[in-house]
Amino acid sequence: MNILHYKNVDRMPAVHFGYWNEVLVEWAEQGHISQELAEAARGDGSVGQRKLDKIIGWDCNWYTTVAPKNGLLPAFGREVLEVLPDGSQRVLSRRGVIEKIKPGVVSIPSEDDYLLKDRDAFERLFKPKMQFSPERVDVEFFKKFNETRNQEIPIGLCLGSVMGQIRDITTVKGMSYLIYDEDEDLFADIVDTYADMQYQCVEAVLATGARFDFAHYWEDICFKNGPLLSPQIFNELCAKHYKKRNDLCNKYGIDIISLDCDGVTEALQSTWIENGVNVLFPIEIGTWGDQFEAARKKYGERLLGVGGMDKTAFRKDKAAVDAEIERMKRMASMGGFIPCPDHRIMPGSKFELVQYYAEEIKKIRI
Repeated sequence: MNILHYKNVDRMPAVHFGYWNEVLVEWAEQGHISQELAEAARGDGSVGQRKLDKIIGWDCNWYTTVAPKNGLLPAFGREVLEVLPDGSQRVLSRRGVIEKIKPGVVSIPSEDDYLLKDRDAFERLFKPKMQFSPERVDVEFFKKFNETRNQEIPIGLCLGSVMGQIRDITTVKGMSYLIYDEDEDLFADIVDTYADMQYQCVEAVLATGARFDFAHYWEDICFKNGPLLSPQIFNELCAKHYKKRNDLCNKYGIDIISLDCDGVTEALQSTWIENGVNVLFPIEIGTWGDQFEAARKKYGERLLGVGGMDKTAFRKDKAAVDAEIERMKRMASMGGFIPCPDHRIMPGSKFELVQYYAEEIKKIRI
């Protein structure tokens, strides 16, 4: 936290962003960890993951956050709608999307159809699930949070999402149609309704007196070529909600507000930064290279970063990891930046290289 406030520190922390479940299975099969630990380490910030972190040498997972129930409530019931000849299933997900689940595929399912197609579906099926109610916030849990939380690591308050979860509910295809639907106000109504509920969730949590080191959004609204919707429309629909939610956090003393968005984020950064977000995460490298240095030149020291380390180096060799460490040294020298693998550590990553990186990153002095 001192790094993100430009204060003096003794060393760089070794920070990560969790693990693919499949890499944990691989490490257990290779004898690096037990099968029991592979199971226990799956949840971000879990006791099992903290145990694995200490074995590897990590200080913490940045994605250690707590959240109210800020999604659809109640969620849709998961239902298998059809089993296809190849064994694939068409499944109604808990967010109202019909997904095609393929046997043996562990990545994100393909989206086959979706329910939120028009105003009738919104008013009848979704709007009731987007309302605030007291059951969304476990007041007793948050009242005790300051005494019961892990004091060794930074813990964030999950602020939800302004657009990313809407994209999850509508699918990219559905979102694209809704934006240009004949009812031009429908999509704005969806965004506003969902955002107002999430604001009330954050307000109720902070009113309990629970204190957090930072606040955090999950937004995933970009891909390898840029945003999944027009930056102008994004700004028109979302800027006011970021500002309102971030101002509330500032009122309660939270001045570090990070946002998780994969892909190329440059075109949306101004909306986030001008409305109170100040930490980019995980700053994916992808095929397009570093995104942080250009953004720092544009926005100056008010822009902070956590991420930016090309995690594919863990699949290669020590030379590849050393090259990333050298690049991280240069990035860290700017201040206000914490190196972190640019997404979850993936299958094929070599346990000894991850350990080596965690050890070496701590040697960075700024």
